[in-house]
Amino acid sequence: MNAPHRRGACPGLSTPMPTGDGLLVRLTPTAPVPLDAFTTFCAAARQHGNGTIEVSARGSLQVRGLTPRSAPLFATAVADLEIAAHEGVAVLAGPLVRDSVIAGLDPAIHRERALLAKRMYTRVKPAYNESIQCNSPSIDTGVVATELREALAHARLALSPKVSIVVDGSGRLHLDAVPADIRLRASEPDQPPQFLVGLGGDAASATWLGSIASSDTADVVQSLLAIIVAHGPAARATDILRTDGVGRFHSALATWIAPASSPSQRAPAEMVGLHPTPDGTFTVGIGLAFGHAHADALVEIARIAAARGARAVRPAPDRTLLLFGVAAPDAADLQAAAERLGFVMRADDPRRRIVACPGAPACTSGLIPARALAATLAPTLARHISAAPGVLVHISGCPKGCAHPGPAALTLVGTERGCGIVRDGTARATPDSCVDAANLAAAISRIAADAREAAHD
Repeated sequence: MNAPHRRGACPGLSTPMPTGDGLLVRLTPTAPVPLDAFTTFCAAARQHGNGTIEVSARGSLQVRGLTPRSAPLFATAVADLEIAAHEGVAVLAGPLVRDSVIAGLDPAIHRERALLAKRMYTRVKPAYNESIQCNSPSIDTGVVATELREALAHARLALSPKVSIVVDGSGRLHLDAVPADIRLRASEPDQPPQFLVGLGGDAASATWLGSIASSDTADVVQSLLAIIVAHGPAARATDILRTDGVGRFHSALATWIAPASSPSQRAPAEMVGLHPTPDGTFTVGIGLAFGHAHADALVEIARIAAARGARAVRPAPDRTLLLFGVAAPDAADLQAAAERLGFVMRADDPRRRIVACPGAPACTSGLIPARALAATLAPTLARHISAAPGVLVHISGCPKGCAHPGPAALTLVGTERGCGIVRDGTARATPDSCVDAANLAAAISRIAADAREAAHD
């Protein structure tokens, strides 16, 4: 099978991307968004687009259905909200970076939301439950991420728009499952302030190089990115490691790097659920089924959350939203209300194990209606999905596999011959068989029965 063509750009507010249902834009907040601003954002998405709002796997907000005329109006409306956000090389920090929950909630800070997130972090006292965050006390990963964004904005490197950097702490809501070209993991609280440096993949598959002093972070990252740039505008760290090995990277870091063991494996981070904070409130994580929701549903959950004490929201990895400051007696009630609106509120919800791109007709490349099929097939898939973490089913509109480039236990992919079925592979693999979409439920049941029979042999 020929390698499918991949998109060469990421859609920002200033660079909308054409899709099957209009223009798509992406906003990556760098601090929590006050609920009033989030509600206005959703209303603007409904007014200027088709009302569909997505949260990406990395935790960005995406708005669909804009037009050449409405996209500038939407961008202006969002700019007026002064949401702290970033366009450029993706530098991700954990959603619960020490001070970021209350950043933007104090009235004085609320008026200055356009300022860099670093100022927000340093003007408020720490207010995180250390059982959630647990960063080294001398490393604030939110500030480090902001400093990197500033440095890279000035560097103007000709990088692939897919290149990303993760700046991770040592808390429970970590970013180990988020792939990145460059991964920085902060030391434990009882250790000297430093970062472990890894390249490519997620935390488990990354090539770990060693440790650096936190003060050397910007120099190290720019040196690593310079190597990637030298391999061309489409280069990624994983590709370079595969073809050239790790030697060049080690040589570039000789001034800063020290030998260090690879970090220990951590329990998977689960954004969905209730996360207690020391002031007696909860941060409530809600999942968007298959990564999307209508603006009206999001406005409604924001209204309900505000009535229960929530003050801000932040998109988070794994297609979730975190609501901050929910009064403890009302947290369970908010969960129930979110479930009634169709949001995912339990970590064991089978929809958490299914990833689906928009598919046809929202995407011009889509050959099957992936999200519609996901919703239709969810009851059938739920009967066969195990409790194992991670993506078990991937429904892709075409062989590009944008929503989940990695392998899944079962991949359903749109092809010219119908819905292709791939077991233990990616959307790019040659399907084992193809069936009509109307017969998928029966085919899935047969595959599950065969798997159970094989397991008993």
